[in-house]
Amino acid sequence: MNGSNLNPFSNISYPTAVLTSLPSGASFARYDPSGKYIAGGRPDGAAIVWDLDTKSSIRYLDGHVKAITSIDWSRNSRYVLTTSKDWNIIIWDLASDTETPRRFSTIRFDAPVLSASFHPRNMQIVLVLLTIGEVYLVDLRREYRGRVELVESEDEEEYRQRSALTVARFDPTGKHIFVGTSHGSILVFNTRTKLLVARYRISGAGIIRGIGFSKYGRRLITNSSDRILRQFNLPSHFPSQLEEDEQELEPTYRFSDPINKVAWHNMSYSSDGEWLAGGSADPATHKIYIWDISSDGQFATALDGGREPLLDVSWHPKAPAMASTTNSGNILLWHCPTPERWGAFAGGFEEVDENVEYEEREDEFDIEDEDEMAQRKMREEDAEVDVNGVDEVLDAREMELRREVKDEDVLWAESEPDEDHTGWKMKVILMNDDS
Repeated sequence: MNGSNLNPFSNISYPTAVLTSLPSGASFARYDPSGKYIAGGRPDGAAIVWDLDTKSSIRYLDGHVKAITSIDWSRNSRYVLTTSKDWNIIIWDLASDTETPRRFSTIRFDAPVLSASFHPRNMQIVLVLLTIGEVYLVDLRREYRGRVELVESEDEEEYRQRSALTVARFDPTGKHIFVGTSHGSILVFNTRTKLLVARYRISGAGIIRGIGFSKYGRRLITNSSDRILRQFNLPSHFPSQLEEDEQELEPTYRFSDPINKVAWHNMSYSSDGEWLAGGSADPATHKIYIWDISSDGQFATALDGGREPLLDVSWHPKAPAMASTTNSGNILLWHCPTPERWGAFAGGFEEVDENVEYEEREDEFDIEDEDEMAQRKMREEDAEVDVNGVDEVLDAREMELRREVKDEDVLWAESEPDEDHTGWKMKVILMNDDS
């Protein structure tokens, strides 16, 4: 799934066919940031981590007694967060050498947890959404330890009349938290101060059911109860506190199925932000709609995954690939098949329609001088081998974060850094097939 394994001569940059199916029993699946692994959450309270190279399960996260509601990965994939209807959040450490990883922390609430996510810069900061419509920011660092509820107003009367909060996400920088409401509004909070800094009204949207961001956070996509996906361009900066009571947010594009009028289970941007995938909630088919953002949001195609209805869809973080889940628990891995063009692999290499007799040159297979061959072998043995290859190369987002000027919000998030370093290794553990 790495970028180096993709066909460099393909002009198609979105998946078109199912590569394989993982029988996981999952209701949804999430890629890790490297694209090497995928984790599926199951209704029985377990989660399974799969290796995408071998297509085998490598970790079994068994710690909940009710259905898994969300999964999130830390930025370097060492920690996995699972939430459940059993009111618990468990953070797992995949660096441990056991089939069921060691628990880094367990966070308990007084209501079922709908979703949770790590802060993009520090996995010790967790954003939590409860099914009762409340959002909390949990900080596990020693200096800032505690949990704070994010509210629109401190006024007691306004608090009682507030709308329910239906979805909550960090933006890719981690500086702000975007929260959707049951009244069709988007609330923006400063992560460090926990203060409301912007309130946007989306006309005609109804209940906000989902929020997503492009890779660099410049575009926002929403899924609402009116069965329309809306894309918005976000401002580059937000004020430190609320300056206007409420602003109208106008979408740049609207995406829907004008024929079947179906709702959407989930939506996801491609890794380069040029494509948008929408998972249809049609109960009779497994359909994924693809739109071309770079061509003014034009409809590109609809992928058909069979008769098993779709529950979730997620785009690969680095490649033209996707994962969708069916109501029977299978994870379908989509890829971009391309015909082989052997003539493009080497200079002077030609494709032929039928076998031809090859004429050998006189010196083509002459034995190399033994002394020169020995010296070449010694040089090769002394050369340092890069085992990880392309995976160690920083992507554009990581390079941008390193070049970014660290303001007060960034310094706050990176104080008391976590142990999610780039050099960690997951130990190989053979799992039983009946897991």
